[in-house]
Amino acid sequence: MRKVFQAELQSIGEELVDMTARVGHAMQQAWTSFATADTELAQEVIAGDARIDFLQNQLDERAIDVLALQGPVASDLRMIVGSLRMSASLERMGDLARHIAQLTRLRFPEPVVPQRILPTFEKMAQLDVAIATDLGELLQTRDLSVASRIIASNERIDELHASVFRIVAQPDWDESAPTTADTTLTSRYLERYGDHGVSVARKVSYLVTGEWDPAAAVDPRAV
Repeated sequence: MRKVFQAELQSIGEELVDMTARVGHAMQQAWTSFATADTELAQEVIAGDARIDFLQNQLDERAIDVLALQGPVASDLRMIVGSLRMSASLERMGDLARHIAQLTRLRFPEPVVPQRILPTFEKMAQLDVAIATDLGELLQTRDLSVASRIIASNERIDELHASVFRIVAQPDWDESAPTTADTTLTSRYLERYGDHGVSVARKVSYLVTGEWDPAAAVDPRAV
């Protein structure tokens, strides 16, 4: 029975890693479609999000079955409960990549945002993809230095996010209301993706140390 339980735990861990790879790939594709106005690629991201949703439901059902049938305690219980919460954050990261792809499709054949702000968003997207890559490593190695790297990347995203609003607030910003809305939404999607990555990293840190630092918790606005 114990071997079956450990196999279930391993399977849940592998499914989390799979979800992480998928949401990273989704953001990479979403950004490429956004930057190049590639609606076919955008549609791939939109369609692929259904698979991420399916994986979350599958993982959650497996975790609930383990809770009901195995009665885990201590670190094993933290692992199962943490997995449920991590899968929710990863699913939301997939949603945010989908939102970016949907903007691409909505505004085609026009670009979503002005050219002058595209480099800032490119940096944010690159950091988001790096966060997803690091999450995969963190889930497999439990190396907390990787968690620190994720948090540092997210702090840089926050700085870039704030810079977008400063640009929009400048007197020389003369873009239309729809373009302004798209610009602020894109920035929010990219910033929230990073926040959810940090949320997963915090939970892995908790699994490793058994301690939760409320002061270091992810921004509750990351929904």
